[in-house]
Amino acid sequence: QVRLVQSGGGSVQAGGSLRLSCAASGLTYSSSCMGWFRQAPGKEREGVAGIDSYGSTSYADSVKGRFTISQDSATNTLYLQMNSLKPEDTAMYYCAATGGPIVPWLTLNSTAYNYWGQGTQVTVSS
Repeated sequence: QVRLVQSGGGSVQAGGSLRLSCAASGLTYSSSCMGWFRQAPGKEREGVAGIDSYGSTSYADSVKGRFTISQDSATNTLYLQMNSLKPEDTAMYYCAATGGPIVPWLTLNSTAYNYWGQGTQVTVSS
């Protein structure tokens, strides 16, 4: 059984930093693409960052240069370091796993992901 357990998040003022973690179990981590998505109230879920099994990363334009996705393959843990946070980054954040390889252009497409974490709230105040 695949489990993705998230931690981190919370409230921060604009310009601050937060780090999200996602501990994965029950999947072949080395062959899975991992990603971070977010959903703000009244908006669709959007891809924030993704990392494939080769370590190649993708970012949404809105977070490039501010967010960094990384993973620790030894512990099957995914991270999202968020710096220079803005109020528009406020959303529920989800980690996700595909469970297998995917084509690169789907890395930030939620339909390519089969497993999801429980979500964690990030609130950025101005």
